[in-house]
Amino acid sequence: MPNTLRNYIIITGGYWAFTLTDGAIRMLVVLYFYSLGYSPFAIAMLFLFYEFFGIVTNLVGGWLGARMGLNRTMHTGMLLQIVALLMLTVPDVWLSVAYVMAAQALSGIAKDLNKMSAKASVKTLSGADDHSRLFRWVAALTGSKNALKGVGFFLGALLLEWLEFRGALAALAMMLMLVLFFTWVSLPRSLGKMSYKPKFRQIFSDDPAINRLSAARFFLFGARDVWFVVALPVFLVTELGWAFHSVGAYIALWVIGYGVVQGFAPRLLRRWQDAGTAPGPKSAQMAALILMGIPVLIALGLGSDLPASGVVVIGLIVFGVVFALNSALHSYLILAYSQGERVALDVGFYYMANAGGRLAGTLLSGWSYQALGLAGGLWISAAMVAASALIAFSLPGIQRDKMAC
Repeated sequence: MPNTLRNYIIITGGYWAFTLTDGAIRMLVVLYFYSLGYSPFAIAMLFLFYEFFGIVTNLVGGWLGARMGLNRTMHTGMLLQIVALLMLTVPDVWLSVAYVMAAQALSGIAKDLNKMSAKASVKTLSGADDHSRLFRWVAALTGSKNALKGVGFFLGALLLEWLEFRGALAALAMMLMLVLFFTWVSLPRSLGKMSYKPKFRQIFSDDPAINRLSAARFFLFGARDVWFVVALPVFLVTELGWAFHSVGAYIALWVIGYGVVQGFAPRLLRRWQDAGTAPGPKSAQMAALILMGIPVLIALGLGSDLPASGVVVIGLIVFGVVFALNSALHSYLILAYSQGERVALDVGFYYMANAGGRLAGTLLSGWSYQALGLAGGLWISAAMVAASALIAFSLPGIQRDKMAC
């Protein structure tokens, strides 16, 4: 147990460091390229390959993790992120849309390799039958990661003002290099490696529970990113007149609060839990139904005489709290549904759907804001949450013997 806990802490620390760079680079790209005159839809297009290659990476990454070990896939992700950061330090004349999309593609591959590796490692380390510990550990890892991503958003906006675009990227790359070296020498090489070499065709899940939960995840994260990625920061700057650092601070606090709620999800969800020590699909169904009404209320508020700043700031805080509970439940359920040594493959497949939802949300975020405004994006968000809730009602119960590894 001391070694297990030690490895969990090291993996969590490495995930934290990577997450700081991931949040910072996103805020740097959005704010810097908007200042260069890019339209909201053009900025959204910069993230097209980031999200698209996340789909591919999660699908293939789980298979690679099962064959090579999760330690190697995690560090490959860190190395690719360093390359992506340094690619953007070139002069402005090199920063064409195609070039930035290529750099963001590397960053997307890096992020999903790192996330898949960390999440699958939690299942490997948590033990065969301890549902309670699995839920606590995955909630703590996911919640703390999202809180640190919020810090990364703020850090990116702050570094843009302090060190300017290229200086900020170089500083982030140097920090991640140090973390890469420490975790590489500290973790066991065979973590998460299967006892046999899975065939490539095994990357696709034939478990209905995995497939349905993955579909629900697709719509859930699309519902967030349709207003979060481009529409919200551009709305705050252009419609409300906020400064860059104020936008970064608000989005950072939103994501930090979202992460804190995720971390405390095991305590907050006790009243919704099924019989036993951890929640089940009924909790996910209830949380999705509650979430569905929040973007509708915000959109209606924007069309009323209420002050837009209050409606957006307060409404999206409420959305963040309920969304965090939804996400925490999904993150636990995928590990609970995963069977034996297939954990890396199942987690990779599930986060492929997660990346697909982010891709759809990112593209819709730029288009919907230009065509429909922020309120239009919120109506689309409500429709996507409704789809996620509908799929959640088809989820089967958890067979506790599936937890055996």
